Amino acid sequence: MHNFFDKNSNFNIILAGIIKLFIGVGIARFAYTTLLPNMLDNQVLTLTFSGILASINYVGYLSGAIFSIFIKSFQTKVNLFRFGVVFCILTTIILGITTNETIWLISRLIAGFASAMLLVVGAAIVMVKLNYENKTKAMGLYFMGIGIALASSDLISRYILDSFNWQTSWIVLSVVGSLLAFYPLYILSFDKDVKTKNEKHPFDTSLFTPFVILLIFAYFTEGIGFVIQGTFLPTIIKSIEGMEDYAALSWLAVGLAGIPSSIIWMRLAHKYGSVNIIIIAMSLQVIGILIPTIFTSLIASLLSGILYGVTFVGLVALFMNFGGKIAYKNPVVLMGALTTAYGIGQVTAPLYAVYLTQKFGSYDYTLYLTAFMVFIGVIALLFAKRLKSYIL
Repeated sequence: MHNFFDKNSNFNIILAGIIKLFIGVGIARFAYTTLLPNMLDNQVLTLTFSGILASINYVGYLSGAIFSIFIKSFQTKVNLFRFGVVFCILTTIILGITTNETIWLISRLIAGFASAMLLVVGAAIVMVKLNYENKTKAMGLYFMGIGIALASSDLISRYILDSFNWQTSWIVLSVVGSLLAFYPLYILSFDKDVKTKNEKHPFDTSLFTPFVILLIFAYFTEGIGFVIQGTFLPTIIKSIEGMEDYAALSWLAVGLAGIPSSIIWMRLAHKYGSVNIIIIAMSLQVIGILIPTIFTSLIASLLSGILYGVTFVGLVALFMNFGGKIAYKNPVVLMGALTTAYGIGQVTAPLYAVYLTQKFGSYDYTLYLTAFMVFIGVIALLFAKRLKSYIL
């Protein structure tokens, strides 16, 4: 019989990793996407404030992601991971027990930072603990947890909304997170100090070739493409006449489509080259972004969600994996630059989304601009290919 409390079992480590993704991604970050249409309907927040809340959450995540890059001690990483678990849950329950806008702003900022501790620091802990020769394959299984997290938190939220309200949904999500939290807190820790090479690499400006700068720019545009649908997709679908009852299904489609995506894209990248596959994935994302502006059917809405779910998880894995390959012995600086560019896109996009939607009374112009920005990223990568002879 399997011992689920063996800290060194690969199965347990991946299971604990998926559970912490449910807490950090499903609850603390993207339950907001599921519940936002209902919160807007109940007029507990305006469209403008919803965009500000989304941006402030990404500010928190960006600061946490960059901060985590420079943490050397694994015991410190474990402590920060534990901090993240606790505060992902606390900041979620706050949304269910108060409607004070200042408290909401602070809680979403802290939730963003805390979720970075679960995503970025937690991923590092999982990576070190896994005892596989091929850790890339194992991490592909782990990243399936993002799709599982989105789908499961969406199902819980919608189930509660059927009988209760958005406030109860936040509280129930917090309770479920609390009940599950003990497992990753226990499994994702170390019985003894982990010794790692503390190599210091100077800031090397030669790393930032025109090719790398274009890659970073493309990841910035992907940050924009990621966050618009990641924040507003169900709200956008709900705004289409006749589609009000199907908006929630679009987000469930995102989660389900995201489950196998990282494994599929990474295999394709290994076979056909990372840059080629990134270009294909971003091009598919452009199509998914534009679908709600052209078609207004259930199939189209589901297809938009599927294309988003299939691409966004895979693109994070593709860019980070490729960045690690071309950084050689200095991955921290390039990872930091990529993460920062992606984060800037995440922070700015919800603000222009709110402005354009209020100005034109429709989400269409937001989606046009977003699709255009991701397309510019594709053009940048096509140009980058001409600068670099190899395609990793």
